[in-house]
Amino acid sequence: MANNEKKYNRRVLREKALQILYAFELNGEGLTNLVNGITSDIPSNEDKEFTEKLVNSVLSHLTEVDNIIKERLANWDMERIALIDRLLLRIGITEILYFKDIPPKVSMNEVIEIAKDFSTSNSSKFINGILDAFLNELKADGRLNKSGRGLIDESLPKK
Repeated sequence: MANNEKKYNRRVLREKALQILYAFELNGEGLTNLVNGITSDIPSNEDKEFTEKLVNSVLSHLTEVDNIIKERLANWDMERIALIDRLLLRIGITEILYFKDIPPKVSMNEVIEIAKDFSTSNSSKFINGILDAFLNELKADGRLNKSGRGLIDESLPKK
């Protein structure tokens, strides 16, 4: 990476993915233009690739991820969830399932923090509840597919 390339914080990259997904949800077209436009100020190709991979993963696993969300909504319709919250849930679940190198708690904490900045005061608790239930279920079923040091809670040092 060249000295003049600023390495973006992953939260900023997730926020950009949220912006792309939000605009795409409203337009339903022009994904490439949205990705190129919203990531145009990211100097690092690696950071652009992370953002694009996250957006593409959310969209390619949309039906599966939405079903995971619906299964955890007690007497609540998916369309009643605020769009930002729905998109953040999709991002969190997609990262937990398909980004093997990102610890689940990092994915959860990131989308919860983004919810605090971009959504309602209750959103972070709602998102945390759904993601936490999903993560606990994955662990209980032995389906948490993470690799590398520090990616599973049991290997993290206790504070």
